[in-house]
Amino acid sequence: MTIRVGILGYGNLSRGAESAIAHSDDMELVAVFTRRDPASVQIRTPNVPVVNVSEVESWKDKIDVMILGGGSATDLPEQTPVYAKLFNVIDSFDTHARIPEHYSNVDAAANAAGKISIISCGWDPGLFSLARLYATAALPNGKDYTFWGKGVSQGHSDAVRRIPGVKDARQYTIPVDSALDAVRSGSSPELTTRQKHTRECFVVLEEGADASSVEQAIKTMPNYFSDYDTTVHFISEEELKKNHSGLPHGGFVFRSGTTGLDNEFNNIIEFSLKLDSNPAFTGSVLAAYARAAVRLNKEGQTGARTVLDIAPAYLVDLSGEELRKHFV
Repeated sequence: MTIRVGILGYGNLSRGAESAIAHSDDMELVAVFTRRDPASVQIRTPNVPVVNVSEVESWKDKIDVMILGGGSATDLPEQTPVYAKLFNVIDSFDTHARIPEHYSNVDAAANAAGKISIISCGWDPGLFSLARLYATAALPNGKDYTFWGKGVSQGHSDAVRRIPGVKDARQYTIPVDSALDAVRSGSSPELTTRQKHTRECFVVLEEGADASSVEQAIKTMPNYFSDYDTTVHFISEEELKKNHSGLPHGGFVFRSGTTGLDNEFNNIIEFSLKLDSNPAFTGSVLAAYARAAVRLNKEGQTGARTVLDIAPAYLVDLSGEELRKHFV
């Protein structure tokens, strides 16, 4: 069976998902939906229609799963519950503090429609969430540490761009080296949010915008910047394109803990990612979970899920025999 996939929105993340679908023998991109004029959107997959989002409901029986490419700041809290009423849905909602609320809203919509929605897919939340859980299961007597970067955060960059007066922006998340060294030493340090990371923003202002007001809005934004030491640079559009057009990212998950009857053995688990393109990698993760959503729904399951709820075998186009031969 070929899984029919739709993509809503066509930014960097959606292009990443499009590429992953193109390399998946069991998946087919059948339509891209946009709020823009469809004639203005040129996608990379030949012979696939670009459709205005106003027509999305008419595709309800032509799509097995919809990948949502919107941002977490304003798009996904509204979009995912709406489209969960029509399709099996995948999103990359990454505002950690609001995931329980988002899950509840999506779960109600998906259950009512008899569909599956897998939220907060990607690498964090996503693969890093799994790394934290597996490490905690193996080392229940221990501490978790997560570091992001150095790299461009799509969600945080999007949040900055939503501030009035901002024409374009990139936000870099940067681990504090001394904090990384302390965790790797096995000393199990107590670290505040501010001690673990700094944030650096490169911002292009709209003509006439007040730089001090924009900087204040960035630095005080809850869930994004208020808990961090944040540096804001105002630069030209030309400089942004020249020096900040790439979207690299990555990070580390650690679990430091003890084993043994008297907790005499020290252990450190480290999981890391280094990504040339954050959206290309995240889009590939979304495509894998799109496969899982369709399989779960065909089994009769409904409602919201996170990556913690999905068995790994659902993510790949391999039989149980192949999985046992190559991965166990």
